[in-house]
Amino acid sequence: MAVEHKVEYKKDNSRNPSLRDVSENSSVLAQITVTSERPASFTLQNGLQVVVIPDHRTPVATQMIWYKVGSADETPGKSGLAHFFEHLMFKGTAKHPPGEFSQTVLRVGGNQNAFTGMDYTSYYQRVPREQLGKMMEFEADRMTGLVLQDENVLSERDVVLEEFNMRVANDPDARLTEQMMAALYLNHPYGRPIIGWRQEIEKLDREDALAFYKRFYAPNNAILIIAGDVDANEIRPMVEKNFGDIPAQPSILAKRLRPQEPTAAAPRTVTLSDPRVEQPTLHRYYLVPSAHTAAAGESPALDVLAQLMGGGANSHLYRSLVIDKQLASSTGASYQRTSLDPSKFMISVTPKPGVEFVQIEDAIDKVIADLAQNPARAEDLERIKNRLVAQAIYAQDNQATLAGWYGAALTTGLSIDDIRSWPDRIRAVTAEQVREAAQKWLDKKRSVTGYLIKDSAPKREEKRS
Repeated sequence: MAVEHKVEYKKDNSRNPSLRDVSENSSVLAQITVTSERPASFTLQNGLQVVVIPDHRTPVATQMIWYKVGSADETPGKSGLAHFFEHLMFKGTAKHPPGEFSQTVLRVGGNQNAFTGMDYTSYYQRVPREQLGKMMEFEADRMTGLVLQDENVLSERDVVLEEFNMRVANDPDARLTEQMMAALYLNHPYGRPIIGWRQEIEKLDREDALAFYKRFYAPNNAILIIAGDVDANEIRPMVEKNFGDIPAQPSILAKRLRPQEPTAAAPRTVTLSDPRVEQPTLHRYYLVPSAHTAAAGESPALDVLAQLMGGGANSHLYRSLVIDKQLASSTGASYQRTSLDPSKFMISVTPKPGVEFVQIEDAIDKVIADLAQNPARAEDLERIKNRLVAQAIYAQDNQATLAGWYGAALTTGLSIDDIRSWPDRIRAVTAEQVREAAQKWLDKKRSVTGYLIKDSAPKREEKRS
């Protein structure tokens, strides 16, 4: 499974770059423009929500089912279970043995994927339009019909552990991210790695998987997204036929309740040294509201602030640290807006050789102080808002991206109207709102700063006899 370590763990998305964009391009995640046709939406009696996104340009269809369960919903001590179970969903059912689903997708010329986030787990197929019914039958069958044996559960756990070695243990930047997230979230389960802590992954077993399956995999905890050359009037009978008889899980709460963060009291720092580091880097995370938890206008203002600070060669960080002071070779900033609970605002800087981190931090703090005191120039604000809206418009060219946006947004507390009105809210952002966002949310007490450095400790000499 490929991984974008800051957001989510995915299954072999190298075959599907468009889906990879769903998580990696956080600046436009869950955004769409009102120029597109409004999706149809309906809910079955068992609670399954269905969204149909028409796209008649090519005779293909994308099916994505999103379960409202991710790493933040795991039982403490069982970290990595949501991601582990994502692997197990490919182990087959009594009706369809292991491999049949995947082989069928490939045989009809389609592709598939799956990924786990902090708030959701999603499974995806893109196939010729006439194969959609077959995909739906497969997906409905494994919602409750999965067959798990000790041998395939334990072998898949070994696969996950190897993935941990590849994606985390052997990647210094991923290890720093893991440690920074744990420091940013003192109480909220977002501080747990999506892939899990190794010592807890090693103990996951068949009983854990089955308990998780029975608890979370049900129609009233899922959203089915169908995008492509389809009509909602034709889709509904198909969905009713395949999913309608699956019973709801009454123990699933309408609202997910999680421990929340205490009031921030002090900035935190994390230093990770590793001999494999070739270029030291500095990252800073701020705890900020997500689109779901923000007050009116705050989330779009953070979107604009991230671009103003770190969006390209005209950004404040780049002009200050790279051009004017010549302290860094690269800078960046981003805002992860799609999250059920409070999220993060991220800054990254790669210092030039010989530049100390204290110089970088001082320069970053001065950029933030300036943005918190002085409203952005009108021309900068207009350029950034135009860019963000244009990104949302251009990205409509891929139906998988559209399905991904809707799924990620709807599983994290947003509505179809929230998704469609995002460009209007971006256009309405004022310079004063951006200044207030910088002043209120980029408070160092709300931050974790991470230093990735090369471990240059001398090797201990062996004793001579």
